[in-house]
Amino acid sequence: MTTTLWRGGRIRTPGDPRATALLSTDGDITWVGADPAGLTADRVVDLDGAWMAPAFVDAHVHATMTGIGLTGLDLADTPSLAVALDRVATAARDARGGVVLGMGWDETRWPERRLPTAAELDRASYGGVVYLMRVDGHSAVASSALLAAAPKARAEPGFLPDGLVRQAAHHVVRRIAYAAITPTRRRAAQEGTLQRAAELGIACVHECGGPDISGEDDFRQLLAIDHPVEVVGYWGELDGIERSRDLGARGAAGDLFVDGSLGSHTACLTEPYADSASTGAFYADPDALRRHITDCTRAGLQAGFHAIGDAALGHVLTAFAGAATDVGVQELRAARHRIEHAEMLSADHIARLSAYGIVASVQPAFDARWGGNDGMYVDRLGPDRATAMNPFAAMAAAGVTLAFGADSPVTPLDPWGGVRAAVQHRTPTSALSPAAAFAAHTVGGRRAARDDSGGLLVPGAPATFAVWGVERVVETGLPDLDAGDPICLRTVVRGDTAYQRS
Repeated sequence: MTTTLWRGGRIRTPGDPRATALLSTDGDITWVGADPAGLTADRVVDLDGAWMAPAFVDAHVHATMTGIGLTGLDLADTPSLAVALDRVATAARDARGGVVLGMGWDETRWPERRLPTAAELDRASYGGVVYLMRVDGHSAVASSALLAAAPKARAEPGFLPDGLVRQAAHHVVRRIAYAAITPTRRRAAQEGTLQRAAELGIACVHECGGPDISGEDDFRQLLAIDHPVEVVGYWGELDGIERSRDLGARGAAGDLFVDGSLGSHTACLTEPYADSASTGAFYADPDALRRHITDCTRAGLQAGFHAIGDAALGHVLTAFAGAATDVGVQELRAARHRIEHAEMLSADHIARLSAYGIVASVQPAFDARWGGNDGMYVDRLGPDRATAMNPFAAMAAAGVTLAFGADSPVTPLDPWGGVRAAVQHRTPTSALSPAAAFAAHTVGGRRAARDDSGGLLVPGAPATFAVWGVERVVETGLPDLDAGDPICLRTVVRGDTAYQRS
């Protein structure tokens, strides 16, 4: 039995704003309070006035593509289409005939206001194989060589001859592109993601895998990595209970797509887009959704879906109502099922989320990036619908459990950015208090994975926390976010140090 005394800091623990020390024993917290006189431990760590708090949980991550983006072709900050194509050309030269995987581009931020084409990728890559995923992950542009390697995509919904692929066509092309990732490269990318998480004070990530996203080999390899940062896996396959169990997933949930995204015009809406006659796409059979929820509940697994548009959310919640008839409301609530993103919610949707105990796994950075008077939401939806997006305050007031994540690489791992985005919501009436936002990114992520033991620094909980250098702690007991992001000094997961700033 090994004991460690962490003393001389400022400890965020319920009910004791003056706590300055914490004792851990073999990975669990055994005591929290004021610096004790005469208490001994096998090891003593002087916090030197630093702020200790529960470590963050990122409730929606795609680890392999996040890692590839950290070291590869990330187009998120490209100011124009021309610059993006220049970067593709550079990446193609560096790849020396290998596949170029890029991500993060957003044509709504470019002066050209249009997508790249297959012909442009062909010229930039000298005829190479190029896959460029849009920032939302729900469409991509592929070079002619990649399209030639994925002939089945041409017969699927969402295929366009200029190189843009969406819906089922995108899934086909993505599988071909991802097949070029070797196990060695994949492992390096996954380890890079987990280490980056640790550096940011994140102790746990929820990997949202599935047959149309990353594949079984990718999922198994990630869950087998020996790294202190914890990985909770969700496998997004309809009727995938046995597959989920075999893979070691927490649920047949996560990115089980029932619609697409607003940026790609594939989120399923009740009324047409403001800039298109389309209402998007619905990918699932409502009866199959009900069966999936019912079967998961009976099997003791979490069910869950990717749902963004208001029509898609309506279909999903109707399926939950049917499942409640099948298994009973209390059983449904106890299963703690999830909906990922849940951006376009009505008051009725929120009431049903609360009634069925459904966790909302949401991304505040989406509002920071695409909200406001001139953001993508306004382009796609018009101002009235845009201002109603991501109603965090209304969900919290209704008792819905919120779990924050980045959907990385759609937006980067950045937990303090997520907290700030929720507090500084582009629609002020949808903003959360700092304490509520911090809780959604810590204890909310634990609750979303049906872990009721973590997320708070109290005796009996795991010794999982981050130590931060902060300018000052304000009345809320949190760092002053106006003074800039705190600096992560150390991340500890169940007593083991995952990261220590040198």
